[in-house]
Amino acid sequence: MSLKKAFLHFKTITHHRHLVMKGCFKVGLYRQGLLHDLSKYSWTEFRVGAKYYQGTRSPNNAEREATGLSTAWLHHKGRNKHHYEYWIDYNVDSKPGEYPLIGMKMPVKYVVEMFIDRISASKNYLGDKYTDDAAYKYYLKGHGHYLIHPESDALLSKLLKMNAEKGEEATFAYIREFVLKKHKKHQSIS
Repeated sequence: MSLKKAFLHFKTITHHRHLVMKGCFKVGLYRQGLLHDLSKYSWTEFRVGAKYYQGTRSPNNAEREATGLSTAWLHHKGRNKHHYEYWIDYNVDSKPGEYPLIGMKMPVKYVVEMFIDRISASKNYLGDKYTDDAAYKYYLKGHGHYLIHPESDALLSKLLKMNAEKGEEATFAYIREFVLKKHKKHQSIS
C-alpha cells in the first residue's frame, strides 16, 4: 500500500462521509449522519481501500476481482445498518429446496440513510458527471438480484426515482415531511 493511495482513499471516504452527513442532517437524521461509515476507518477496511484505491469506483470491487472476495465489504456490511445486506437472515418459513435466506424489513430511517448513501456515492465517484438520475440508474442495473425486503426495496426505489425526476431538494423535503414523520408517528402509536 502506498502512502499516496492511503491519503487519497482517506480523502475519498471522508468526502463521502461528509456528503452523507450533510444529507442526513437535511432530513433530521443527525445521529446517523455523524456515525455513518465509521468502520471504513478501521484497519480491516481501510487497508483494503488504500491498497485497491482507484478513485472512480469502490475499492471493494477491485479486491473482489483480485482475490475472489472482499474482506472489507464483509466487515463493512455486518456493521452498518444502512446496507440491506445487514438485514439478510434465515427464512424460518422456508421449506426444503427453497431459498433459506431472505431480506428482513429494514427500519425506515436506515432505508433513508441507504438512499442518501447511494446518492452520495454517485456524487463521490462521478464528480462533475453526476446527475440526479445517476443513483437510480445504478440501482436499476442490479435490481432483481437484491435480497432485500419488498417494502424496503419499494421505498428505496421510490426515493431514487423521485430524486431522478424531481431532484434532491424535493426528495429530501418529501422524506422530512412524509416518510420520517409518518414513521415517527407510527412508532409513537405502537
